[in-house]
Amino acid sequence: MIENIIKEMSSLVNDLKESITQDIKDIKLAKHEELLKRNDKKHIMIDEITNLKAQLNQELIKKIQEGVDVNIYRNSVDLLEIQLKELYELNRKLASIVLPVQQMYKDLVSEISTANGGRIFDIKA
Repeated sequence: MIENIIKEMSSLVNDLKESITQDIKDIKLAKHEELLKRNDKKHIMIDEITNLKAQLNQELIKKIQEGVDVNIYRNSVDLLEIQLKELYELNRKLASIVLPVQQMYKDLVSEISTANGGRIFDIKA
């Protein structure tokens, strides 16, 4: 059971890493539609990874309570942890690209709004 959870988590983490890598490429190529197409799938993968993490913790606790030496899973868990750290770094790289763009748009909207007396659109009937 523990091995299956680790394998499934590892597969999801790798899929998510590939998706984020593709996001970075698409941002650089201004393929915004492609980014949006992957968003729902990425959210589902993140939810699944979170759920599997909770299951893994529960299974490890069960094994400890049964007197099983959980160190037999050490290598697999360590590899999973490495993959999660790589995912974190990749996500940071994506954020370093996306956040400045988001701030730029925020600043533009603020400038336009300020120029129009607090309104984004200055509509006169």
